[in-house]
Amino acid sequence: MIVAVDVQYEEGLARAAGVGFDAWTDVKERASKVLTREVPADYQPGHFFERELPCILPVLRAFLDEGPVSLVLVDGYVDLGPERPGLGRVLFDTLERRIPIVGVAKTSFHDAPARSVLRGASKSPLFVTATFEVDEAARRVQEMAGQFRIPTLLKRVDRLARGDA
Repeated sequence: MIVAVDVQYEEGLARAAGVGFDAWTDVKERASKVLTREVPADYQPGHFFERELPCILPVLRAFLDEGPVSLVLVDGYVDLGPERPGLGRVLFDTLERRIPIVGVAKTSFHDAPARSVLRGASKSPLFVTATFEVDEAARRVQEMAGQFRIPTLLKRVDRLARGDA
């Protein structure tokens, strides 16, 4: 199963969500999880993982308890640049490099080794990074279901994390 995760913050709480699906082209998730906890850390530029990782890991564990996870999609970057790990890289290392990670970001980060992906009629790209061949990851994000910039299942996990089930 592929799992997409996202975290949103509101009034001292962090809501982490995940959606699990079988194929990149799926329109609907097979399963979803939402967990709420206190915000674990203040936002620190370049250390986003310190805030996100403690929220994401319990969601991933809930999916892993039900079966194998073949890949994780994160809202953000795998790497921020040479020798600068992002959320995806830290997650990959935390998972003992057993599960590939794809980062999908909405804004550009100047040193990140990202591929731009245009979807639908949007003129604004998504920025894709990965723990494996980034061109392959970009191709997979390009083929995800949905006619707009943000793929349907990434929009779905964002809404769940915002509490808009």
